[in-house]
Amino acid sequence: MIDFLPNIILILIGLYVLMTLGYVAFSWWWKQKAERMVPPRGAFTSISTGRLHYVDCGSGPAILLVHGLGGNLAHFDCGLIDDLAKDFRVVAIDRPGSGYSERPADAAANIRSQARQVAEVIEKLEIDNPLVVGHSLGGAISLALALEKPQLVRGLALLAPLSLPIKEAAGVFDAYRIGSDVYRRILSWTTAVPHMIRHPGPVETEIFGPDGIPPEFPVRGGGLLSLRPDAFYNASRDFQASEEDLVGMSRDYSKLAVPVRVLFGKEDRILDPSHHGELLVRRYPQIGLKLIEGGHMLPLTRVADSAAFIRKAYEAMKDRKFISRASPEVYR
Repeated sequence: MIDFLPNIILILIGLYVLMTLGYVAFSWWWKQKAERMVPPRGAFTSISTGRLHYVDCGSGPAILLVHGLGGNLAHFDCGLIDDLAKDFRVVAIDRPGSGYSERPADAAANIRSQARQVAEVIEKLEIDNPLVVGHSLGGAISLALALEKPQLVRGLALLAPLSLPIKEAAGVFDAYRIGSDVYRRILSWTTAVPHMIRHPGPVETEIFGPDGIPPEFPVRGGGLLSLRPDAFYNASRDFQASEEDLVGMSRDYSKLAVPVRVLFGKEDRILDPSHHGELLVRRYPQIGLKLIEGGHMLPLTRVADSAAFIRKAYEAMKDRKFISRASPEVYR
């Protein structure tokens, strides 16, 4: 029996190696498939993090769209971009590390650093005084941008934004809670993608719920692009770094020099509207809040409501008349 142990160990090691190679092969195959089904739909430019993918359409006053954690610019392309482009120049970006935009492993992923990267985009693409629309994590990045570079933006219209430090993140993000970058890279190319494909339930129940997933989400809405190794890797980095700046940022909201409006779904299961919305405006009454029916993925599930909210925000901010206090007449 003892003589067989070395052979058994070698067999087990060989099986483990084959299984790992199988995961890598599947992840690579799925990445190619997702990118064939959802190819780049815009143009590319370069900023400090490398190539950046963006869509630029329409004409008129500028609106800049910044997506959330694990997303891409296609989250705005299930009707919202087309609606707004009738009257505005609309620029939607894949944030560095998301969609088809590059971000090297040594580039910072914290919120303030990402805000500086968005500022680079504004200057590079010569987006004149845009109304910045940030969804979820993109809302926090938009707030950091307004704090650091208020001269670049007209104001903020935020959709279900991450705005205050979180006591406990939604369970759907537990897979992103990875402290080691080496382990994060290994998981992204082995079990992460197969696991997400086999277990789509949390996306439906937590991220989209109680709203349904639009049938066009996988392709037109860019959902398949999230099921790639690099997408998982960078979403995990974003998640781990998302809390670094929020405490300091939230102390500075009283200094915001641009108007800010917030739209939340009352049934949001990812970010609590009573915390990131109602508590926010109680602390900083210059920020306006509107609550509607729906969950977290407002740009995809509540397109008409989101477009109307953005248009109303622009109308209130078009002359850059900064409002010191929120009021029903102005915000609701």
